[in-house]
Amino acid sequence: MDAFEAIKATFFQECDELLAELESKLMLLEQGQTDLETINAVFRAVHSVKGGAGAFGLEALVRFAHVFETLMDELRAGRKPCDTVTIKTLLRASDVLADHIQAAQGLAPPVDEERSAGLVHELELLTHGGEAPPVVEEDEDDFGFVPMAFDVPLDEPLPSLGEPEAVAPEAQTGWRILFKPHGRMYGSANEAGLLLRELGRLGPITVSVDDSALPTLDVLVAEDGYLTWTIDLTAAIEEKVVREVFDFVEADCDLTISPLGGGAEPVLAFEDEPPAVLPASDELDIAALLAKAAGGAPAAEPAPVAVAPAPAPEPEPEPAPAAPAPAPAPAPVAAAPAPVAPIPPAQVAAPVAPAPVTIRVDLDRVDRLINVVGELVIQQAMLSQRVLESGLARSSGIALGLEDLELLTREIQDSVMAIRAQPVKSVFQRMPRLVREVADMVSKQVRLVTAGEDTEVDKTVVERLAEPITHMLRNAIDHGLETPDERVAAGKTAEGTVRLAALHRSGRIVIEISDDGRGINRERVKKIAIDKGLVAPDAALTDEQIDNLIFLPGFSTAAVVSDISGRGVGMDVVKRSIQALGGRISISSVPGKGSTFTLSLPLTLAVLDGMVVSAADQILIAPLPAIVESLTPQEGDLHYVGGVDPVIRFRDRFLPLIDVAMTMGFRDTPVVPSEGVAVVVETEGGQQAALLFDAIQGQRQVVIKSLETNYQQVEGIAAATILGDGRVALILDVDVLVTDMRRRSSRPDFKLAS
Repeated sequence: MDAFEAIKATFFQECDELLAELESKLMLLEQGQTDLETINAVFRAVHSVKGGAGAFGLEALVRFAHVFETLMDELRAGRKPCDTVTIKTLLRASDVLADHIQAAQGLAPPVDEERSAGLVHELELLTHGGEAPPVVEEDEDDFGFVPMAFDVPLDEPLPSLGEPEAVAPEAQTGWRILFKPHGRMYGSANEAGLLLRELGRLGPITVSVDDSALPTLDVLVAEDGYLTWTIDLTAAIEEKVVREVFDFVEADCDLTISPLGGGAEPVLAFEDEPPAVLPASDELDIAALLAKAAGGAPAAEPAPVAVAPAPAPEPEPEPAPAAPAPAPAPAPVAAAPAPVAPIPPAQVAAPVAPAPVTIRVDLDRVDRLINVVGELVIQQAMLSQRVLESGLARSSGIALGLEDLELLTREIQDSVMAIRAQPVKSVFQRMPRLVREVADMVSKQVRLVTAGEDTEVDKTVVERLAEPITHMLRNAIDHGLETPDERVAAGKTAEGTVRLAALHRSGRIVIEISDDGRGINRERVKKIAIDKGLVAPDAALTDEQIDNLIFLPGFSTAAVVSDISGRGVGMDVVKRSIQALGGRISISSVPGKGSTFTLSLPLTLAVLDGMVVSAADQILIAPLPAIVESLTPQEGDLHYVGGVDPVIRFRDRFLPLIDVAMTMGFRDTPVVPSEGVAVVVETEGGQQAALLFDAIQGQRQVVIKSLETNYQQVEGIAAATILGDGRVALILDVDVLVTDMRRRSSRPDFKLAS
């Protein structure tokens, strides 16, 4: 990839971040948070997209972003209200803006011109108060960006500065620009001098600079901006032409543009130079202007200095060499401050905390690093095993060194996993657009509520969450929510609510998609399953089993096939996708009140903290986050239900006692409970049970290896790992073990009599 394409790829990566920021701020506007800061954030996002697109000649994207940006400029200036109609239009405009970016990347076909033009017309109507402006053919230079090279002369002699005196400007047509750069403007490689040069090309300008904010050298920060420029531009041009000069820096400076007329404030000139203006010329000497600004007052007591050089004189013969003149005495400081219009207080930016420094790294490099660290963990475990088998004392230098190595290995692994950790916000922020589109297609009013967007999970898991969440949201809107009339008739609000939430629970990430709709009609679901031949007509099914019928391939409750549903390829895809990630999905539904779908997934697909246990000569790993306590069963705490199923007393409750070796088929005869170890575990749903093992060998962090990829899916087994001695150990799926046992038992919990 050449340098230009690399920069372009970086721009599109930044566009993804800007679109996410744009979506989140528009959602705040929709929720009624129409403060100036939120509106400014939307403006900056669109403005940044437009500026970058112009640099790469993406004209269609720039044109649309320009209209979008113009409306946002009206909103932030308070000239237009940020009402409901405007916000809904802005939300649709953000969707089209995203489509333009996708098309510019080549990831999608060109945006439908009719759709884009229609939305442009709506934006213009809102911008101009209900009357769209006439369509004007734009010249390519209006939106294109042409890189230019220039030389700034730095070796010309500096003119001397005398005492300033006020000179009233004549009545003229033009603009007064108040311009105060922020420090971050210089950090993005922009310069005030270059902006002045561009203004000078629009017409004659008179420039003054206020350096009164300059601190003394001991506290001066080179990266901050202290100067305030006042530029009077004498030219009969539109304001937008002037503003376009500041297109790339407007978000990084305080900028005020006002008409320049006969009532303008006087501008300073110098007594030894006639009041004049700078010519509209490419030969504007910015270096001389900056030098004057820097040297016009003693450093000990800075004062405002104005720069108004005379028109360029005819070339003069070079002066003869002369002896250096004696240093002049410091000029007296003017008592009165320069009449430079101050920046309004509302436009003075508050101190901005420095942004965190980040770098972009290819995901393949991070994956390779994680794989290597995983192998390092395995090798460290093997080394520890070999030392243990050699019989070295724990106090020996080698043993102590291995303990330090184990701690360092753990820290390295945690740090590497933190690199891959990513908030689910990147997935959640794609969903408001989906909800709007589906709601429009089915003529329903839907409000999406999100929670837990900052919940972090492994990037691999995040990337594979988008598809199942998309299917489930579409299902919730199409099947779960009623029409507005049906909701009103049922005593509900016409607008339905869909909630998308993420949270950490028991060392896993849980995604919940809920709605306040009609719930699952179990009688209808069962009848459809029987009619489609998915279950036997005489099958006796529990409510849970009926709810899970919707995950069967080919099942659909839609009466007709539409663009949204009806082909029976939605929820079965969700279940397969979640299972492929080592996760589970469950349903909770109340007829007439709504349904909740819960996705439970591992936080990472790479490592796991587990307890190493043995059962019938097999080494197993029990996930540590699911373990509550371990204990040795006592005869007095053991009871049998129906003389068969064992239960154990645990803190005023009786819990099922599951012989893992028997359940997994490792042996045919049960072990005597008092000779084993019971490990109390808790599922994600809060259910508890006791798993019976032969012995506990210790706690260890293990590297997860997919059993399904390398062998096949096994009921009750979540994954596998490699131990320090090279053997393969199976990682238990605690939820499946407990759920299967509880399904077999008619009385899973027993309260002790008081």
